[in-house]
Amino acid sequence: MKNGQEEKVKSTMAQLEKDYQLALMAEFFQSFSDQTRLKIINALMISELCVRDLAEVAGMSLPAVCHHMRHLRQLRLVQHRREGKNVIYSLNDEHIATLFDICRIHLAEKEEKR
Repeated sequence: MKNGQEEKVKSTMAQLEKDYQLALMAEFFQSFSDQTRLKIINALMISELCVRDLAEVAGMSLPAVCHHMRHLRQLRLVQHRREGKNVIYSLNDEHIATLFDICRIHLAEKEEKR
């Protein structure tokens, strides 16, 4: 390898994210690989909702939605609060909506170029 190329490779390697960080990122993005979870995220971008409402919006059973919500909570994509007997869900922060929108815009641009 040429000396300049070796330096480029070393510099690139020094700037890479750590493996544990990449593993966390991969787990995070897996949440976006499920159409149902994307529908839940999209719904929560619009309004805070309880599990029953999310089940209706997603067209799923309560246990199925609870399973997805558990996954989204574990990755800190959603947060919840109690209102009487209801648990109300919302997105944890604006970054989740931003990632959703970036993906939507990217796909729309690719579609326009066809």
